Amino acid sequence: MDDRQIILGVDIGGSGIKGAPVDVELGRLTDTRHRIKTPKPSTPDAVAEVVAALVKHFEWQGPIGCTFPAVIRNGTAYSAANVDKSWIGTNGQALFEQATGQEVVLLNDADAAALAEMRFGAGRDRRGTVLLLTLGTGIGSAIFRHGVLLPNTELGHMEFRGMEAEHYAADSVREKEELSWEAFGERVDQLLDYFEMLFSPDLIIIGGGVSKEYLDFFPYLSTKTPVVPAQLRNEAGIIGAALAAGEES
Repeated sequence: MDDRQIILGVDIGGSGIKGAPVDVELGRLTDTRHRIKTPKPSTPDAVAEVVAALVKHFEWQGPIGCTFPAVIRNGTAYSAANVDKSWIGTNGQALFEQATGQEVVLLNDADAAALAEMRFGAGRDRRGTVLLLTLGTGIGSAIFRHGVLLPNTELGHMEFRGMEAEHYAADSVREKEELSWEAFGERVDQLLDYFEMLFSPDLIIIGGGVSKEYLDFFPYLSTKTPVVPAQLRNEAGIIGAALAAGEES
């Protein structure tokens, strides 16, 4: 590994698994991102095969940072919202190390995206309480206080209006229910009001794939807390995963 510390970042999602080498000093990909569809069913062994294929694609040898859409403690998954339920109780970190032959650091996907946004994106140099929400297949979340992450918050699974929050205001719900941007914006606004009441954040960052369409629904947000779009978009998880691995290597 050279002085610039290049680390492979892998971002596992419900629909796709993507990765690329990352210069963790600059927060930039050093090669073209490669994406493979998430297998169905997304069992641990099936996902591990895809991670191994990504490592082979880049002919990678060295540390790997990897995200996963679940509560992760000491490398083990304690939930499985948008992946196969057999993940619960699985040590994904050990599984991926066995599949790739490389050292792996595994962390929650929204936490990884937030690490990248706080270091290189919309949260850079921000103090106080920062809340990041990723609106995609589900809703991921991360909370920082003076730059320190509180891991595994998973606010998308909190009850809101009689259901899980992500079943009310995720981007997948907008598509499934064919919501207008105004209707979607109003739902997001209601959810942000709730989180604002709970956490009194100083800044809210909206990430996930829909963040690139922020001009379509931000006009319908009335939350008092400043709300800004994420800057790193689909690369945030990859960069954040690499950052996490770099901090432990």
